[in-house]
Amino acid sequence: MTVESKIISGTAVAKTIREELRQEVIELRASGTQFVPGLRIVQVGGREDSNVYIRMKIKAATEIGINAVHVQLPRSITESELLDKLGELNADPLVHGIIVQMPLDCDTSIDAHRITDAVSPEKDVDGLHTMNEGRLAIGDLNGFLPCTPWGCLELIRRTGVEIAGARAVVLGRSKIVGTPAAELLKWANATVTVCHSKTRNLEEITRTADILLVGIGVPEMVKGTWIKPGAVVIDCGINVKPDATKASGSRLVGDVDFEQAKLVAGHLTPVPGGVGPMTVAMLMKNTVVSASRAAARVKRTKWPLQLLPLRPARPVPSDIVIARAQHPKNIAQLAEEIGLLPKEVSLYGSKKAKISLSVLERLQEQRSGSYVVVAGITPTPLGEGKTTTLMGLVQALGAHKQRNVIAALRQPSQGPTFGIKGGAAGGGYAQVIPMEEFNLHLTGDIHAVAAANNLVAAQLDTRIFHEATQSDTALYNRLVPRINGQRKFSPIQLRRLKRLGIYKTDPDTLTASESAAFARLNIDTDTIMWERVVDINDRYLREITIGESPTEKGLSRKTRFSIAVASEIMAVLALSCSLADMKNRLGQMVVAFDKRGQPVTTDDLGVTGALAVLLKDALEPNLMQSLEGTPVLVHAGPFANIAHGCNSIIADEIGLKLVGTEGFVCTEAGFGSDIGMEKFCNIKCRNSGLKPDAMVLVTTVRAIKMHGGGAPVTPGTPLNKQYTEENLQLLEQGLPNLLQHISNGRAFGMPVVVSINAHVADTAAEHELLQKAALQAGAFAAVVSTHWSDGGAGAVPLANAVIEACKLENKFKLLYELDLPLVDKMNRIAQTMYGAGKVELTPEAIDQVKRLTDAGFGKLPVCMSKTSGSVTGDANIKGAPKGFTIKVQSVYISAGAGFVVAMCGDITKMPGLATRPAIYDIDLNTETGQIEGLF
Repeated sequence: MTVESKIISGTAVAKTIREELRQEVIELRASGTQFVPGLRIVQVGGREDSNVYIRMKIKAATEIGINAVHVQLPRSITESELLDKLGELNADPLVHGIIVQMPLDCDTSIDAHRITDAVSPEKDVDGLHTMNEGRLAIGDLNGFLPCTPWGCLELIRRTGVEIAGARAVVLGRSKIVGTPAAELLKWANATVTVCHSKTRNLEEITRTADILLVGIGVPEMVKGTWIKPGAVVIDCGINVKPDATKASGSRLVGDVDFEQAKLVAGHLTPVPGGVGPMTVAMLMKNTVVSASRAAARVKRTKWPLQLLPLRPARPVPSDIVIARAQHPKNIAQLAEEIGLLPKEVSLYGSKKAKISLSVLERLQEQRSGSYVVVAGITPTPLGEGKTTTLMGLVQALGAHKQRNVIAALRQPSQGPTFGIKGGAAGGGYAQVIPMEEFNLHLTGDIHAVAAANNLVAAQLDTRIFHEATQSDTALYNRLVPRINGQRKFSPIQLRRLKRLGIYKTDPDTLTASESAAFARLNIDTDTIMWERVVDINDRYLREITIGESPTEKGLSRKTRFSIAVASEIMAVLALSCSLADMKNRLGQMVVAFDKRGQPVTTDDLGVTGALAVLLKDALEPNLMQSLEGTPVLVHAGPFANIAHGCNSIIADEIGLKLVGTEGFVCTEAGFGSDIGMEKFCNIKCRNSGLKPDAMVLVTTVRAIKMHGGGAPVTPGTPLNKQYTEENLQLLEQGLPNLLQHISNGRAFGMPVVVSINAHVADTAAEHELLQKAALQAGAFAAVVSTHWSDGGAGAVPLANAVIEACKLENKFKLLYELDLPLVDKMNRIAQTMYGAGKVELTPEAIDQVKRLTDAGFGKLPVCMSKTSGSVTGDANIKGAPKGFTIKVQSVYISAGAGFVVAMCGDITKMPGLATRPAIYDIDLNTETGQIEGLF
């Protein structure tokens, strides 16, 4: 008695798979909207047979919960345009699967293979990319498997027949079905034979098969006599055969004669209802798998960082020799390791990149990591290694404690680089690399700031000239010209009209008085606060006269240059939270006052939009790396004595999102805590709303001895033996300076971790004295760090202390409320941060405070501009005296940055070159192309 084979219902199996996938998608959706699986079906042209398949796929996707979108492109599309579109989809984080519907119905010649290979292997849910095919060929089944063969394998498994050890025959060797099906069966441990049109004795071979998989495109070619009794037969064919009994005149049949085969085979797939539904089901499964992988990457708590090995030499070589000995990894690799998407990274060569602000939008639901600020005591002129300590700390956290960590640094000015101080990449075995790139142009942000600043200056003086040399009517007509018979205000001119209380939009309807008020800024040249800038030290630009040419008609005036990083625009860049915020701040910058005492802004000058255009790329942080391969964000570089001295808010915010809740962002505040850290808290954190979890206070035995009455420390001259021999008495006399800075951190509610930056001449007793004093003063911890000579390994105790400090409840608080009068804010800062008794304003400063308060600037925070060489206003006074008076000589507004600057003493905004600056040692080796002499 003949027993018919068991029918393998692909329809039923596919339904089960779809239900399983639907449950998986529900779980993914619960993780956040960005984890909704996204499928894009790209179709060129509009073939109706393709439309049928697309509708089927979209229907299945919708049932599962996949966001499937039909991307229909015109027949006229070119290959390059199609490749561009696929590039967009590859870069879209909300798209997890991409399929290109074949055949391409186009008017132009398009290479279909190139198109399938243009789909990212990570989104190739059809499994047709050469890379995925290659992975299958070598037995790596972690890529995407081709849907039809995978569906066939799933159907075989559902029969319960053991595949391992079975003899499998695959009839057909197509790229889409036969060849990958044979590979899948082989890696499932079947013994596989592939037959094709040139195979001899075909029937004899197929009759040996325990598993027969057919995909040859010939209707009902395989007869019952070709099949081994009890075999599993998978029919992948689908053909149209004439049938007069059907209303349509035809019916669908496979490559196997179903009626004959069902009498011989043990298990048999029907056509339709067999393999077809499985192809769609496995396509959906690939899409959900891709989305799950994307979700896992986003939720991954630990970066897969490839660290750079560090082999410290003895004696420790120069900074540039150390930097050159380490080969940085490709910055694109680092960007991928820390979770950035390709479209979020703009490469500047292979060692630096800019990071798109879109990262913040993508990671808006991500919880931020711990926020650590590194500050210093009052330094010697040699510096105490604050940046070096920051780099040692992040190398310790990242390379030795396996924590996600990002260093956030300011970009250094070229002034110090070519002057005495040198670069600012850190030092020894705790550096940013490549240090030449870091210390010179980087990606041109400072140049963009200088260009924007000088555009304001040019427009300011030009406007004064034109107002002085033209009548009201002529000036108005030139500002609002008639072009092709039409006259209209630009958007920025409409904003000025509104500030004047004029709400007309037709230039021809303004009265004579209204047009004069609009056209004339009436700048009082004695109140001009805006200066030109250049990013080099040039003492001869500290006071200059402009307008000496006869063409300027005697409208000359005295002015000066500042160094580029002293520009208010640099502070604006550092304090902006978005492009819109930056543009708004740029428009609010006050350049002077008019003759009625009202502020004149850059928006009044009409330059806001142009400034935003110059600076839009500069607002993106720069990605670099440490000597041990951990990430570093470099962005903005305002000076700490004349501005707020911190890197950008945007860099910190991006870093905090990237490191995740268990990670760390470590940033730096310029000079001592009395200057940089105070402004970091009262200005930067007030703007950003971020609350630091801990403060690292960098100190050295050398600096404390100087504050105890040691001999002057002068760059370029040997240290006095007081600094190279143990001297506990001198060290103890200098402790008040350390204690003042510990008190400063505690005043903001932060736990203070003191890091003693070890020097070779230090003794254990000196370190012990500092540690004991620090702890008695309320420091959370005090550790000795040897990162300069040992890299991250030398800062592991510091890293451990920071980790523990960040576990404490965050009790960060600001020093003052904005409602306090400006002078009261100055007093609060001076008394708490410096130990002063009071501030004393000159008559000029008193008048300026009144003017600023009357103009509405009284509720801004205060930026105290004072010497970095002392907690007092006199750089010659060391230690930490109490009750002294801080003299405020002048006060001016940085309205765009959002603070009032109080000038305490003679603080130059344009450094000069020394007798022997670093210029003498810097050179270019024309044979190797390497820069020499940087430090």
